[in-house]
Amino acid sequence: MDTSRISPFEAAERIRRERYAGARVVFLAGSVLRGEATPTSDLDLVVVYERLARARREAFFHAGWPVEAFVNDPETVNHYFASDRRRGIPSMMRMIIEGVEIPSASEFSAGLKRLAARVYEAGPPRWDEGELRHMRFRLTDWVDDIRHPRSAEELVATGAYLYQDLADFFLRARGLWSAHSKSIPRRLREVDAAFAESFRLAFESLFAGKQSGPAVALVEQTLEPFGGLLFDGYAREEQLRIKN
Repeated sequence: MDTSRISPFEAAERIRRERYAGARVVFLAGSVLRGEATPTSDLDLVVVYERLARARREAFFHAGWPVEAFVNDPETVNHYFASDRRRGIPSMMRMIIEGVEIPSASEFSAGLKRLAARVYEAGPPRWDEGELRHMRFRLTDWVDDIRHPRSAEELVATGAYLYQDLADFFLRARGLWSAHSKSIPRRLREVDAAFAESFRLAFESLFAGKQSGPAVALVEQTLEPFGGLLFDGYAREEQLRIKN
């Protein structure tokens, strides 16, 4: 993080005064609070008004800081909580739970934190048998593609999908919150340090060494308690109807 810039807290307070003066609270969240910021890390802000015509997402620079702001009111916060819960990735609720209130805590901000904590503690909807079978099929498909790739480029392209899907299966099949992109390694370490290390080594071999064996073995190990790889006999009804 660039130490010549003003502090993230001072930047957030200035942004609140200059850009979101009518907001009830601004939650400052993200890597700057976890001590994990890089030179390009942005300030993540959840801005909450009493009432808005519509929610919005904004990106801009302020005093040398890249800023990403999620501008909401309590109704739209609830909407995003429900959306996050359906997809199993608690983005908005974690920003509010972990966020620091700007300019200060209040009953309004405490109520939002309590709500976020309740939804987070409830966890995501558990996958039913149909969802488990579908994801076993998807993972089997990726594994078949990386066993005998036509090229190193295709191996990496398939591996990118496998990376997300395998992490998602490991977490969601256990009824746990999932993660996406760069937050996957951190989430896996929170849940199971041994699996996280196996995951890291498997995909390091796949992406850097172009060796698929460790990733294939990890998929097989992960799927084994749920019935293993699945191709023969898989079926899924779609919602579309064919008109005569």
